Amino acid sequence: MKISNGWTRVVAALVGVALAGTVVSPALAGTSASGSGGAGTFASGSGGAGRPRAAACTGEGVDPAAMVAAIRGLPSAEATAAQVRVTTGAGCWTGRSGARDLRTDAPVPADARFRIGSVTKAFTATVVLQLVAEGRVGLDVPVQRYLPRLLPADYPAVTVRQLLDHTNGLPSPTLPDTVEWQLAHRFDRWTPEQIVRAGLRNERTFEPGDKQHYTNMGYIVAGMLIERITGHSYAHEMRERIFEPLGLRDTYVPGSDPTIRGPHALGYQTVSRNGRTALVDVTNWSQTMTPAAGDMISTLADLDTFLRELFAGRLLPAAQLDEMFTLPDVSDVDGGRALYSIGLTAFPLPTGEVLWGKSGARWGYSTAIAASRDGTLRAAYSVNSTDAKGETQPAITERIIGAALGMR
Repeated sequence: MKISNGWTRVVAALVGVALAGTVVSPALAGTSASGSGGAGTFASGSGGAGRPRAAACTGEGVDPAAMVAAIRGLPSAEATAAQVRVTTGAGCWTGRSGARDLRTDAPVPADARFRIGSVTKAFTATVVLQLVAEGRVGLDVPVQRYLPRLLPADYPAVTVRQLLDHTNGLPSPTLPDTVEWQLAHRFDRWTPEQIVRAGLRNERTFEPGDKQHYTNMGYIVAGMLIERITGHSYAHEMRERIFEPLGLRDTYVPGSDPTIRGPHALGYQTVSRNGRTALVDVTNWSQTMTPAAGDMISTLADLDTFLRELFAGRLLPAAQLDEMFTLPDVSDVDGGRALYSIGLTAFPLPTGEVLWGKSGARWGYSTAIAASRDGTLRAAYSVNSTDAKGETQPAITERIIGAALGMR
């Protein structure tokens, strides 16, 4: 997904460019439903209760009309389900729409789990910064010092900071990008070392520190760094440092398990075969190709708790937290402005305000979190997009973001 292009479209929507309505394709016509019942039913509910978990969303104090309209009409050609949670200074609201399973039209379960994709990077960056605060890792120390045999001996120095803010220039593996190849290989298992070796067969994108280019590679290496420094698995450190202290009972690292444990809505991908369009269930999919970069599973309530506690400084000392709100002084590979900090993305608004968050996509699932710097506005969504890995975001995500900003 090209996040910068998608965000340009969102900004256009916010300044008044009309968004096209959803068109239901023939392939989905039999499963769409009205807003009064069935799979199209809109439902609101409560999140997790108790501190530090997210407080229950009662809906009091906010007007959700625009958001209800934004997620109504599912399943559709572009998405089969959606979940949204928005918190403002006045209150909190959460809702869901669409189908858990197109075969039965069952509604999306409350507190449904989903793949969060690259939102995982915010968790990984937080743990690395905790290690920095503990004096066990230096942001400006070459990663070769910690992982001495990972990169070739003559490879230029790549600092830990460059891993995390996408200025490392590390090459990614070259794999077929067709949907059919991906489907055929979705249960393949990779190790981080295999991914790095496959990437190093290609030329580096640029000299480390010269530019910014968003990839998974820096975070895959960062996951290896966490394991080397702590002597524990990546999953263990996430549980001990973030999940358990924050009471994130529905967030976990799946490892080699291709399933989503617990209540969830199925993910689907549009595939063209023999001149016809079909939807393929892609819920079960090995995430070993994106370790520490895009593999986690979570819920809206857990993501909101993480965002709230992170921005409030309860996971990191002030010096390390400030790193997450500092952009590198470089341009991206296309000559534009760098928008990725350590673990987060800057989302500038036409008003001059900047929101900070992270988006992510895995096959069948599109996710994003965002908040104002003071945390008084927080939003999280999961959309079961039928082309989650496409070049542009589906229009429903633009409507969700626009509606969330309008709820302040």
